[in-house]
Amino acid sequence: MHHFHHRHGTLHAEDVPLTDVAARVGTPTWVYSRATLERHFRVMDEAFGQHPHTVCFAVKANPSLGVLALLGALGAGADVVSGGELFRALRAGIPADRVVYSGVGKTERELTEALRAGIRSFHVESEGELEILDALARGMGTRAPVSLRVNPDIDPATHPYISTGLRTNKFGVPLARAAALYDRMARLPGLRIHGVASHIGSQITQLGPIAEAAARLVALARALRSAGHPVTEVDFGGGLGIAYRDEVPPSPADYARAILDAVGDSGLHVVVEPGRVIAGNAGVLLGRVLYVKQAEARTFLVTDVGMNDSIRPALYGAHHGVVPVAEPAPGAAQATVDVVGPVCESADFQARDRTLPLMHPGDLFCVMGEGAYGASMSSQYNSRPRAAEVLVDGGTLHVIRTRESYEDLVRHESVATLPPPAGGRS
Repeated sequence: MHHFHHRHGTLHAEDVPLTDVAARVGTPTWVYSRATLERHFRVMDEAFGQHPHTVCFAVKANPSLGVLALLGALGAGADVVSGGELFRALRAGIPADRVVYSGVGKTERELTEALRAGIRSFHVESEGELEILDALARGMGTRAPVSLRVNPDIDPATHPYISTGLRTNKFGVPLARAAALYDRMARLPGLRIHGVASHIGSQITQLGPIAEAAARLVALARALRSAGHPVTEVDFGGGLGIAYRDEVPPSPADYARAILDAVGDSGLHVVVEPGRVIAGNAGVLLGRVLYVKQAEARTFLVTDVGMNDSIRPALYGAHHGVVPVAEPAPGAAQATVDVVGPVCESADFQARDRTLPLMHPGDLFCVMGEGAYGASMSSQYNSRPRAAEVLVDGGTLHVIRTRESYEDLVRHESVATLPPPAGGRS
């Protein structure tokens, strides 16, 4: 569900015509819908009913302060994987006690910052990290709350680049090693056992892997409790997929039911880390056609949306809908085209062999499903300034990130003062 629909012949974000966004902010621009973000969060939160739970939004999906502040005000926590994401979550007003910290390569600086902030839980992913965290916490006169991230070796049936729960992945510790590591944790005075955590992948469209991982995680938590470890919480990660094309992912209600069935009467507090399912369909990337180029083998719509703006099609072969802002008339002519950008890479495309209504230079269009892993994965490749981001609230448009300028491209750079090269001009 989303709030991007044609009305009176023009695609709107809620009550704002996207032609107005282009006129005010330019293109390319990410456009987010407040109503969609709120609805998606509430549906996920309400799916767990009265069972004690915390919904920690995966900041990597969309780290915009405007989005994080909105979700935080609704009661969301944050799942962070870097010091920068922790900084963003706290700056957006999300309380530290609703922040969980994952990631295989946390630095000592990052661990120290999180200790000072007083986060909810460290999701530790190796024995080496346990030892460093213990030493840092003891040096600060505190104890770090720890949930070991375990790898249950479950295939999430998704793209291999976003699978994280197989034994060949770098994430977590083997399930078979968990009990011994909890015994080790219990002997480290700088650590406080908090819970158990896992995350098996992203864009999961089948309930089976989710239910299997949940069952293994709860079984581990029960076994740890029987061994005397004070496990109070299980973090099931995120990864619930959305419909980019013809996928039929489980509903939040089915997702929650699979988890709660596994939790049963254990009394364990439930944490989940949705990202894409909340933000994905709550955003679009607004662009403009620059040229229509007829090559020998195909027709290209050359646009101002580059792979530096939206890299998922190049990186994952991901499918995103492409929708003209001007609603085509019934029976309007169509053409099969490649929707490409200005970046100097043959992988710079948003769609290939896509049958679309005829579009012309100057026409506006939207790349759909861009609310997650769009802006967050964008770059300045080819020295292209990063695009603006706006949040629409009913009939009001809020610019939550201004478009970068050329000066922004070089703001943190300097030219070194070097002696002239030997034999060069003076």
